[in-house]
Amino acid sequence: MKKVVMMFLLAMPLMACTEVGSEAWCKDMQEKPKGDWTANEASDYTKHCIFK
Repeated sequence: MKKVVMMFLLAMPLMACTEVGSEAWCKDMQEKPKGDWTANEASDYTKHCIFK
């Protein structure tokens, strides 16, 4: 049981995602290397951050 709780606590920061298209998400994407973007992220960035 301890291992399950520990894994959950370690995974919590990864679950704290921002909403796609939000100002914070756009800022996070600007800081992320373009080579690491997925095709969906690039499409969403263009749609929500460039052509608002």
